[in-house]
Amino acid sequence: MPGYSTRLLTLRFGGSDYRIRALSDRQQFADPHGAAERAGISSANWCLFGQVWPSGRVLAQAMSSFDVAGKHILELGCGLGLSSLVLNRRKADITASDHHPLAEEFLTYNAALNGLPVPAYLDIAWTLPQPDLGKFDLIIASDVLYERGHAEQLSRLLALHAKPEAEVLITDPGRGNSGAFTTAMKLQGYRVDEVRSAFDDGDVAPFRGRLLSYRR
Repeated sequence: MPGYSTRLLTLRFGGSDYRIRALSDRQQFADPHGAAERAGISSANWCLFGQVWPSGRVLAQAMSSFDVAGKHILELGCGLGLSSLVLNRRKADITASDHHPLAEEFLTYNAALNGLPVPAYLDIAWTLPQPDLGKFDLIIASDVLYERGHAEQLSRLLALHAKPEAEVLITDPGRGNSGAFTTAMKLQGYRVDEVRSAFDDGDVAPFRGRLLSYRR
């Protein structure tokens, strides 16, 4: 036994069903060899990668019809890999990334569940140099601004690995850190388009959720 329990979900994006293995709930935790601790992931945050979050569903749905032709794409904080799998099914040039020690394992398993090849995967810590990462035309992420320092860390990473005419697409549930991120991106020459979004069935206008598109 791996020390944690899982469940299978069926989600629908762009007219296709996706079977996804996720953690059973937010109480799961298993770090027998200290890999998560060494990666800086606390026991309280350990389970977050393995949940299907509203922001992740919104991003995956957006990727089911987004113009990806000819674009070199990076997903940051891929978690269970929803958006990367949607893009993989569309035969997009997608590289998934995360820093959780189990993210690649779950991505691989979920790709197999859906009869898809495993997307390219990289373990990326935003605070460490990534000399071999390269540059991308489109960088996507969902709910990655949940701690105060993430806006600065993410904007610095993007400054190094986004092409001059890149687009960055972020789905955010309105945690309050997106404003600092937008300010940092504007300093890099991006303009932002913000669409307020319902992230849960019970959401009512004015929605807190945001689909943030940065272009330059």
